Amino acid sequence: MGSDSPPFAKARVSVAPRRRISTMVLGRFARNMAARASSNSLALSGLWPSRTDRLIIAPHDLRTTDATRAAEIYAGRFVFAGKIVNCHGRSIFDLEPPSEDWEAALLGFGWLRHLRAADTAISRANARALVEDWISNPKRKRKIAWRADVLARRTISLLSQAPLVLNETDGKFYRRYLRALTREIRHLRYVMIDIPDGVPRLQVLTALSYASLCLANQGRHIRSATKKLSDELQKQILPDGGHISRNPGALIELLLDLLPLRQTFAARNIAPPPALLNAIDRMMPMLRFFRHNDGSFALFNGMSNVPSGMVATLLAYDDTHGAPMAHMPHTGFQRLEAGATTLIMDTGPPPPAAVSHDAHAGCLSFELSSGNCRIVVNCGMPSTGRDNWRAFARGTPAHSTLTYRDTSSCQFVERTTMKRLLQGAPVVSGPATVEAYREAVPNGILLTTSHDGYLSQFGMIHRRVLMMSHDGLRLDGEDSLMPAPGSRTKNANDAYALRFHLHPSVKASRLSDARGVMLVLPNKEVWTFEALDDKVELEDSVFLAGTDGPRRTVQIVIAQNSRQATSVRWSFARSSGSPAATSARRNTQREPELPL
Repeated sequence: MGSDSPPFAKARVSVAPRRRISTMVLGRFARNMAARASSNSLALSGLWPSRTDRLIIAPHDLRTTDATRAAEIYAGRFVFAGKIVNCHGRSIFDLEPPSEDWEAALLGFGWLRHLRAADTAISRANARALVEDWISNPKRKRKIAWRADVLARRTISLLSQAPLVLNETDGKFYRRYLRALTREIRHLRYVMIDIPDGVPRLQVLTALSYASLCLANQGRHIRSATKKLSDELQKQILPDGGHISRNPGALIELLLDLLPLRQTFAARNIAPPPALLNAIDRMMPMLRFFRHNDGSFALFNGMSNVPSGMVATLLAYDDTHGAPMAHMPHTGFQRLEAGATTLIMDTGPPPPAAVSHDAHAGCLSFELSSGNCRIVVNCGMPSTGRDNWRAFARGTPAHSTLTYRDTSSCQFVERTTMKRLLQGAPVVSGPATVEAYREAVPNGILLTTSHDGYLSQFGMIHRRVLMMSHDGLRLDGEDSLMPAPGSRTKNANDAYALRFHLHPSVKASRLSDARGVMLVLPNKEVWTFEALDDKVELEDSVFLAGTDGPRRTVQIVIAQNSRQATSVRWSFARSSGSPAATSARRNTQREPELPL
């Protein structure tokens, strides 16, 4: 803060994160106490017999299937979350899991869909044997089996794959299957109070809605389940269709369940709740917004690799088939498109603390692609082994933006005890004001942005100005660090670094003058990165969201000191032998003016 700031201002800034942590801890403590109280009611509820005696309908499963996985499972080879476990004749549920992600995948029973895809007598018998093994010995069930998201996934899997498991079975097994399913549904209803905010809560409410529609004698639950789901959708799905966590992956996970739920309402001849229909209608365009032309998703706030077939399945339900919107004001993202070039940029503050466990410190970072080739990316998050990479992936240096004094623009809970208590590391401070102004100018589309993530600690504002030419052959940018009015930096270490992480498929070579980098894309396009007034370095980086795990790549880095240079101007320009591109390059100014 500046010298003329009130004496209590500095203390107020430092106390704010502590207050957020205290609020989260108290909320977690209250939920734990309520959950213990509800557990007594859950135990008593088991004394009454269930009235469910038959399955009315099995919902459709939109997740991708692989029939070859059925042979692996039959051979006792279970491959989940990048880990392999061989049974060697023992029950898979008795073996020690190699990781928490592997155990969650096993106990979610989503793998039943692979057995159904095989559609053989052996796969059906194998499915029945594995489910029978699970429900016959409840004493072996581990704590993670009752985690909200795992229990919800198992409930939906057992409902949707019931035709596979119950086909050609006897009445005795049929009744045991329904009793086991009913117990798990009852558990979901009683533990709602201890479910974390965000996607897990919606997954549980979706599972309960499925249960009320698919099982007999559950009609009395339809109205309450629908009401709770509607309220939560209105709370979590923002007006522009983004999820409150600002994670693009949340949209995919939710739509994979919400779309079949809409069909299940129709199959039961029950009108779907308007909130469900409205949420789906808003979410579908967001899939196109975050999608590059190669089918991949922009890597923001915990996003990882997603199978292209899964996204294609979801987009088949999009009735609009229109071009993505340019701006998502409530979720906080911008999209620039011109010619074959696409840029997607994070222009929003971090999400609320309760849903920020996967949020990243990537404010004002962007991803750039040309046609089906990605050029600039964020490091992303691996789909497996996340704990090993989480701290790095969430930091600002893992994003294509400016990092000041090797510090992230967001701060996270760091103490192990607090992480354990809060079940993760939520954001405790970060940008409070993020501005973005978009306008059409003679040379193209101009986007002026800024964030104050470095204000409370260092008194600095990061400003980024981008301009994409009308033909998409050039992107000019300027990043600057400016002291906030009345503020000053707190010591002489004013170093900052501008990073552009490159996709592993891009071949980068630094130019001889050390002021630029030549980029060769897989489709043989050549782009040139230039920073005429600054030295450019190529450094090692890692692309975490690869289909086969983390991959080595490189990053363009410009290191500077704000006392020597408060801004860095740079550009990406396509070099092409085509007449249109050559003419466009010839008529484009080498250094177009970017207003500050």
